[in-house]
Amino acid sequence: MRWRTLHLTNKKPSHVSITKVKQFPGSSSFAKRSMWTIDQLRQVNGCDPNKDCPEFDLAFDNAFDQWVAGSAGEKCTFIQILHHTCQRYSSQSKPEFVNCQSKLLGGNSILHSAADSVTSAVQKASQALNERGERLSRAEEKTGEMKNSAEQFSVTAHKLAMKHKC
Repeated sequence: MRWRTLHLTNKKPSHVSITKVKQFPGSSSFAKRSMWTIDQLRQVNGCDPNKDCPEFDLAFDNAFDQWVAGSAGEKCTFIQILHHTCQRYSSQSKPEFVNCQSKLLGGNSILHSAADSVTSAVQKASQALNERGERLSRAEEKTGEMKNSAEQFSVTAHKLAMKHKC
């Protein structure tokens, strides 16, 4: 069984829900299996923080549900986003995250790394644009100098042609 993602509304107050879906073999569509609000989530169990596996468990107010991600990496990303979302949007007590890698719950997260890499990419692009602007300015200056030289050469050539014509 495959899982999907968290759903978050733009309206205030925000409404966050967790939806479990199933993708049937040979089909590109998904069927909704279960749905809970983030405030119903009580515990996220990563099963084993030392083992790369796609399985994890979610405990809600009145339900316990076993989940399987597409890969161990997808599971880590989902748990990290779920933790971040719970910290930001849970209006009641925050759920407990057990047997999850500490790096997923701390400051050096994929989310921060992604934000850092976007910031870094923007800085690199800005620097490249500045350098390009400087090169274009130098090219414009050289073009102006070449134009002046060409005009002076033309005037000199014209004078020489007039002198030898007579």
